[in-house]
Amino acid sequence: MILDEICSKGLTQEQVESRRQRGLVNGTDEIKTKSIGQIVLGNVVTPFNILNVILASLIVMVGSYKNLLFMGVIICNALIGTIQEVRAKKTIDRLKLIAAPKAGVMRDGIKKELPVGDLVLDDILILTSGNQICADCVIVDGECEVNESLITGEQDAILKKENDHLLSGSFIASGSCCAKVEHIGSENYASKITKSAKYLKKPNSEIMNWVNKIIKYIGFSIIPIGILLFYKQYFFSGHPFQRAVVGTVAALIGMIPEGLVLLTSVVLAVSVIRLAHHKALVQELYSIETLARVDTLCLDKTGTITEGSMQVDAILPLCDITKEDTEDAIAALITAVNDENPTANAIKGLGLTPPSWDCTRAVAFSSARKWSGASFRDGGTYLLGAGEFILKDEFCKISSLVEEHSAMGQRVLLLAHSPNALEGNELPSDITPLALLLLSDKIRKNANRTLSFFADQGVDIKVISGDNAVTVANIAKKAGLKNADNVIDASLLLNNENLKAAAEKYTVFGRVTPQQKLDLVKALKEQGHTVAMTGDGVNDVLALKESDCSIAMASGSDASKTVSQVVLLDSDFASMPRIVNEGRRSINNLQRSASLFMVKAIFSAIIAVLFIFVSCGYPFQPIQFTLINAVSIGIPSFILALEQNRERIQGRFMVNVMKKSLPGALTMSTNILFLVLIACSLQFSPEQISTLAVILTGYTGLHTLFKVCIPFNVKHAVLFWLMAGIFIVAILFFKPFFGLVNLTLPMVLILVPLLLAATSLMSLYYHMIEKVIMKKAK
Repeated sequence: MILDEICSKGLTQEQVESRRQRGLVNGTDEIKTKSIGQIVLGNVVTPFNILNVILASLIVMVGSYKNLLFMGVIICNALIGTIQEVRAKKTIDRLKLIAAPKAGVMRDGIKKELPVGDLVLDDILILTSGNQICADCVIVDGECEVNESLITGEQDAILKKENDHLLSGSFIASGSCCAKVEHIGSENYASKITKSAKYLKKPNSEIMNWVNKIIKYIGFSIIPIGILLFYKQYFFSGHPFQRAVVGTVAALIGMIPEGLVLLTSVVLAVSVIRLAHHKALVQELYSIETLARVDTLCLDKTGTITEGSMQVDAILPLCDITKEDTEDAIAALITAVNDENPTANAIKGLGLTPPSWDCTRAVAFSSARKWSGASFRDGGTYLLGAGEFILKDEFCKISSLVEEHSAMGQRVLLLAHSPNALEGNELPSDITPLALLLLSDKIRKNANRTLSFFADQGVDIKVISGDNAVTVANIAKKAGLKNADNVIDASLLLNNENLKAAAEKYTVFGRVTPQQKLDLVKALKEQGHTVAMTGDGVNDVLALKESDCSIAMASGSDASKTVSQVVLLDSDFASMPRIVNEGRRSINNLQRSASLFMVKAIFSAIIAVLFIFVSCGYPFQPIQFTLINAVSIGIPSFILALEQNRERIQGRFMVNVMKKSLPGALTMSTNILFLVLIACSLQFSPEQISTLAVILTGYTGLHTLFKVCIPFNVKHAVLFWLMAGIFIVAILFFKPFFGLVNLTLPMVLILVPLLLAATSLMSLYYHMIEKVIMKKAK
């Protein structure tokens, strides 16, 4: 490419400063993390917190100040959530600064790499294959193919020449050019329609969906239950106003799983911070969960199994052509096309001196065409790319030689010549093969270990590449991929039905077009798989967008990083097992801890409704629930949620949670029902009933905690016995504070059988739920 004067010099520093002073700076429309003020507000002003404040106001109004202790838990929850989210925000902001795309700009005759926000009006951008266009601009020299799918949805690349406009948010699929910035900031096309060039999609998160459902269901039910319970206690049962208010508040506090939302945010925020220490930037919080559930991982060979760099092993002549003529043709073609990809860089690494041929037309490499070419005055056209795409029906003449070298894991490119000039982007006629270029990929050192990890974890690996199928299969085999011989050439998959059938059947796919990568991911998802996709090139963008979880390499194209939920900052595929393990730790621990919260919420909802219809008063005070929640839910849930856990995720989130929580909740509810029926008939005082209810409920909560702590280790044993000890000390030595009374002989005679019944009921309910309800859920 011959640059004109404006391209070669760009703006001067004085011109840049002048535009900055006038505010003609691009800035950035990148989706930012929340501000610290927004984080504080988001953790403090929540529907549950507002409800808790209203309930606390009622407690203050009736003067029962000790029952305000539950607000201490609320305040601690808000503080913990705020601190963890601020830490995660600072980590993400720091890493995003490192991973932020840069723009190649000419200033004062020097090419510079600048943050896209530092661009000013009239800057000259140097755009090459893989670059995302960060500001509306007009081409002043060169030509390229542009993919505008991120902003228009159209997937076909569009050829752009001098004086054509380039839209922000699109990216260069092939070729290179110089372009003058004509719009900046909010004036950019992408900013006007979306306020961001970033592709957004709804997270595929079971946890987020179920937590939102729980909040909605409880939110709709809590107010009518509270009104009915208060009305019954005050107007029908004739309880004093203070007791009616305290009982109603206790019932409603029990129904609120305020810690569940906090716990989910904290666990995922901690995971983001942990992964940041291992050079992984998580751009979408819930993608950690999705990746942990992945059962199919689609890999692009380049940059994942291999290092992304290549080397030329040999040049094999196919006709009577001298070495010098072959090298001149290669050098002239590579210089004219000026591609920036691993193959072109490997050829440039040969250090060949280009001849002074006059280029009249150049076509950059496209992953859809599989070739590049250049026409020269009085020299015809030289082509470089996949032999079967260049020679088509004539490829059979050299296919055996190509297959021979492909079988050794080499990538084979054909250098061909035609006496005719290129017209548009179509191949000329009368093509003669000149030579084969043999290239090889460098396999990553840890590729074998990483692939073995996924195989052991039952994750199906699909290698999807635009290279020759045999070459890809051999590289995959060298890297240690199981079933690497199960390979197919995607160019033979002529319709969608064939491709869908092949998606499940084959392990390695070669000669895959960008559209076919997208269709393969869609097919796998339609077949019920949770699909993750890794990639680093522009040809991976469509498939990355479609996958359930997208992972990009920091060394890859701007476009691939823009659409991905996770970016590997060290561009090392070996980091993937660590990310999967972190996701499993988060989800397994969240399932275990969420079951503790749901025990309380389900139990509280059941008995709140129950006591609308029974004559006995509600047996709990808020401070008693605070004690029970602290030892059986609050403290254990946070400790259990942050420990190591690499077990494979099985089943659905809510099914797993309900399987562990329903037995405890039903046992607690049955205990209270039996207690009320017996104690009221024996005319126990409200304080005596309350004492028995606290002991029974606390015992059942600790029993549930015991089940959740299985398998036991030293940490679990210490946690369980510490919580049990705190509960015992509280009911023995702090009775007045928690509204409890001494046990009498009649109380003991009732309590012992109910405790034994609680143990039996827990096992009975667990068996029923496991065998009946869970069987239907599955």
